[in-house]
Amino acid sequence: MTSRAAKPRKPAEGPLLEICYEFGFDAAHRFTRLPRGHKYRGLHGHSFRVEVAIRGTALPPHGFVTDFAKLEAACRRLHDRLDHALLNEIKGLENPSLENVCLWIWHWLILRFPKLARVTVRRDSLGQSCSYQGAG
Repeated sequence: MTSRAAKPRKPAEGPLLEICYEFGFDAAHRFTRLPRGHKYRGLHGHSFRVEVAIRGTALPPHGFVTDFAKLEAACRRLHDRLDHALLNEIKGLENPSLENVCLWIWHWLILRFPKLARVTVRRDSLGQSCSYQGAG
């Protein structure tokens, strides 16, 4: 019987934490690919809530997973782009389903926050939500 030496483990970096930031926006959209007479084909609007989660360890010297000021600023840019917009007119949101809005926000944020863990988009008035946690 051959014994194998255990691989050395990396020292623990610290507890894995998840921080969240939430913002809202109001926007209109339509689904032109739906059949005539479908209740969502025509122009209509929603109030959306977005929750952004970043996962990681608290890093020295400040003890943050990420700087909330940077996350808030990025989300403010998203808000300004999406609020009171016709979502169909935004590049990449020509078919602005809840799922596609969630993915669009993820792809925009992951470029700025590599530790992005989850994006959830809600339409509370309808009891609907969509979450994406990345492909991995």
